[in-house]
Formats: sequence, structure tokens, C-alpha cells
Amino acid sequence: SDRSKKEYFATSPDKVIRYAKVLRAAGQDGSDTYRIPGLVTTNAGTLIAVYDIRYNNSRDLQDNIDIGMSRSTDGGETWEPMKVIMDMEEWGGKPEAENGVGDPCVLVDRTTGTIWVAALWMNGFPATAAWNSSGPGIDPSVTGQFLLVKSEDDGLTWSEEINITSQIKKPGWRLLLQGPGNGISLSEGTIVFPAQFRDETGLPYSTIIRSSDHGETWHIGTGARGNTTEAQCVQLSDGSIMLNMRDNRNSSVKDATNGRAVAVTHNLGQTWETHPSSNSALPEPVCMASLIAADISIEGTVKKVLFFSNPDDKYERKHMTIKASIDQGMTWPENYHVELYESSGFGYSCLTMTDEKTVGILYEGIKELYFQKIPVNEILNLK
Repeated sequence: SDRSKKEYFATSPDKVIRYAKVLRAAGQDGSDTYRIPGLVTTNAGTLIAVYDIRYNNSRDLQDNIDIGMSRSTDGGETWEPMKVIMDMEEWGGKPEAENGVGDPCVLVDRTTGTIWVAALWMNGFPATAAWNSSGPGIDPSVTGQFLLVKSEDDGLTWSEEINITSQIKKPGWRLLLQGPGNGISLSEGTIVFPAQFRDETGLPYSTIIRSSDHGETWHIGTGARGNTTEAQCVQLSDGSIMLNMRDNRNSSVKDATNGRAVAVTHNLGQTWETHPSSNSALPEPVCMASLIAADISIEGTVKKVLFFSNPDDKYERKHMTIKASIDQGMTWPENYHVELYESSGFGYSCLTMTDEKTVGILYEGIKELYFQKIPVNEILNLK
């Protein structure tokens, strides 16, 4: 059987058959599981995919986990062999299973062309969940570490790990890490990663980290909303940043107020206001999701269109769906929904514009990652 193609039937009446490329298969290159997709398109048009290489099992940190990277220069038709771009090996004399690094987020600095990847490193804490075991402080012996790597040659080679924990983590917080997926480059040049932290009490908050000097120094925003975690961000037409957040409330809330939490900042994350679509417009089973913005020509007029992907279900991680909004995220009309994958999966996804007319998505099945491309015209029902 051809591992690179699978047939899926969407639940829509027309029974559309779409083919996905298996970018990373369970068991490939000696790894049990590939999880946590990040995807960007570089200034040169190259696709960069990043993900967890979970060698032993499907569990989150702490375990033997590295960050892998796949690169495509032909729009995702073919992909170069996987490169490991973050591996803390046996740092501090501890085994690889106590030096996991995971949950990658990738962005392109549109001014310089530099590609940045952020990830969480845990040192020690064997066989425990990093979310719970990471504690207050700054040192690797007590708390998770916020690491970066960068590529200045379109993803061919990558820097050593750069640790920015002391720049952005408040010592009292129990954990600080990126929101996995992708980050953005603002129109004025600032680069922004979505992030999340657990405060002194253990309550999680989504936020952003930013650099206005192309990665030399980094600053963190305030928590946008309590009890939120994995987030993604876009810049709206007025220059503000919209943060779309995984909301733990949705594990019990299944009525009309189930939905992704959404907040907006006009000052790079110093203060936040709740968006009208928050906890109503985008149902979720509590799962990571993706959000990107693109300038799209619609009947001769260029509009800023938002694209969103997640498991479109309040109860289970199934019905992987791409949705579009042409009114800055206020509404997500049903005729702008395209379901890709009906079955349940691990449910994480990441979107990018592979070119000006095509949306690319990297998303999770069970232990493996699928890549697909959908024409913008199909999502927006344009001829």
C-alpha cells in the first residue's frame, strides 16, 4: 500500500475524496510517534515543517523527545529527509529520557528572512509530566526552559540552542513555554510567538512573547485570560494582535458558550480585551488549533482573510476542518468550512499559505502527521 496517500471521505453530502501526504509516519526513522505540527512558508517560498520526534511512545515531556524539521522547495510535493534541529542529548549528565525538548513553534522574520523555532526543554524530572513537575525559578534544575534555534539560510542549517528563559520568565511562575504551531512577523517588523505560562498558583494563561530587534532581546506580555493554554495569533487590519486560545472551560462547557477564547491587544500584549467571538464562534473539544491571516483577492478586492483549523467538535478530536472569516474573525460562516478528516486523531494542526491561492495544513492523525493543500477558492466558494 502507498503510505503517502490515504483516502478520506468527508461527511458532507458530496463525499469529496481528498488525498493527504503522510509527512511523518508512526515508526518512521525509529520513532514511535510524530506530534505537534508547526508549519511556515519562508520568504523564498520554502515550506518548513517542525514537530516532536517522540522516540519511545506518544506521551508528552518528560521523555526522549527531539525537534525534527522537514523542508520542501516544491510546495509540499516532495520533502527532504528529516533533520533533527533541537536535541539536548545527555545534558548535565542525565540520560536523553531526562532531556526532552518539545512542542515546537516556528516563525519567519519577514524583514531578515531568518526562521526561528521555539521549544520547551526539560532537564531531569524522570517519567513525570512536565506540565506538573516544572516549578518556580529560572534554573534548568527546577523549571522548564524556553529555547530557540534559528536558520539564516532558508532552513538548510540551524544554530545551536539559545536559552531565553531568564529574559522572559517571572521566577514565581511554575512553567513558561511557547504555544505550539507558528508565530508571526508584524507589519512594523516585530516578531511574535504565542506563549503560555502557569502562574504562582498553577493557573495557566495564554500570552505572547515578542522581539523588536530581530531576536536579540525578547519581552513577554501579560496573561490574556485565565485557564487558557495553547494559542495562536494573527495581526488584524488595524495593527492589533488577535490571540485565539485553547480554553480549559470547554472540557465541561458544551452549550452555545463552548468555543475558543479570543482576545485582542493594541499594545503588544501589555493589556487585552475580549473579542466578541470569544467562547461562541469556534467550537472545540479542548485542543490546540491554528489561525493565520492572509491578504486574498476576492472578486477584485483584496481582503484580509483569517483561516482557522481544528477538530470541529465539542466532545471529541474529530472532524478536522478548515474555516475562513472575511470579517476579521467576527463570524465564520458555514459555507466557508472544509472538512478534511472525519476520524478522530490527536487533533493538532498548523496552517500556512503555500502560495497566494493555496492553504497548506499539517495535522495529526494517530502518531503521524498529514500534509494537505486546499485552494483558497474552494474554502471561500469562489469560482
